[in-house]
Amino acid sequence: MAIVTCSILTVLTFIIDVILAFFKSVKNHISGHFFTGELNFAAGALNRSTPSPGPSQTLPTPVVPTSVNYHFTRQCNYKCGFCFHTAKTSFVLPLETAKKGLRLLAEAGMEKVNFSGGEPFMKGRGRYVGQLVTFCKFELGLPSVSIVSNGSLITEDWFRKYGEGLDILAISCDSFEENTNRLIGRHQTGKDHLRCLRQVRTWCQEYKVAFKINTVVNKYNIEEDMSSEIMELNPIRWKVFQCLLIGGENAGTEALRHAEDMVIMDQQFEQFVKRHEHVECIVPESNEKMRDSYLILDEYMRFLDCRDGLKKPSRSLLDVGVKDAIQSSGFDEKMFFKRGGKYVWSKADLNLDW
Repeated sequence: MAIVTCSILTVLTFIIDVILAFFKSVKNHISGHFFTGELNFAAGALNRSTPSPGPSQTLPTPVVPTSVNYHFTRQCNYKCGFCFHTAKTSFVLPLETAKKGLRLLAEAGMEKVNFSGGEPFMKGRGRYVGQLVTFCKFELGLPSVSIVSNGSLITEDWFRKYGEGLDILAISCDSFEENTNRLIGRHQTGKDHLRCLRQVRTWCQEYKVAFKINTVVNKYNIEEDMSSEIMELNPIRWKVFQCLLIGGENAGTEALRHAEDMVIMDQQFEQFVKRHEHVECIVPESNEKMRDSYLILDEYMRFLDCRDGLKKPSRSLLDVGVKDAIQSSGFDEKMFFKRGGKYVWSKADLNLDW
């Protein structure tokens, strides 16, 4: 009887131990499952709220407006067939508003501003652009302030008043044949474009402003050899652009100019460049290099996105700030540096023999 009782107790003890072990195992499994789930949930939430770049991903770098081309007016006294900023409006910002926008750009990292048009010397006979030049150079302290002009409205008095603040003056000249300039539309009745070009060159030398020439290569000047005249004028840079079509500006039904019959093939542009390769100051820019590598600001201080062959404006930086507006600029910063967009652009650093 004692032996039977002992056996029963032994079996019962064993059964109780198995049951306890089972419940312990279940408890640990459930606790571990929920703990793991909580970790996975927390990690998922963290990943969703703060995504981290993968091995081949990098966080986007904010675009810095190092060099800005401000086309503050569309008005011009010439009628160049390939113009890509035509007189669709007569609007020009009030001077103090323009200064406000330029200050915002300087605070965002602008080092160089280039004033263009239209023709910059149309507004107030050059006083407007002259005041902007003085403001940008001496109040904002920009390293470089430049202007692109056709040269026909510039006077020596302007140089006396505003020349000190101007680093570079670029004059557009597409040919040294007056008849070719007329075919292009770079002329005005009573104005001798080439005489104006040479006069401005002389004033730049006298008033210590670096001189530059811009040329648009098109079907009318494609066969011309401009070497001797360019070397005689001796600009610090000779920018040679391939004629570019922009819908709504110089191409299409809504355009004021029509350059469709003025464009040239890439091979023709390369031949023009090769013909002038011995001219040391030449800086050629094909359509590929030019299209998206400029930060273009229009008369409302909107960045213009030209990636699709049109000009799509951003919201004005005066309304949304530089950081937001520049996101809609279509700016190719890599191409900007690849084409040599950053160069020695302050006359203080050029060491010119005045």
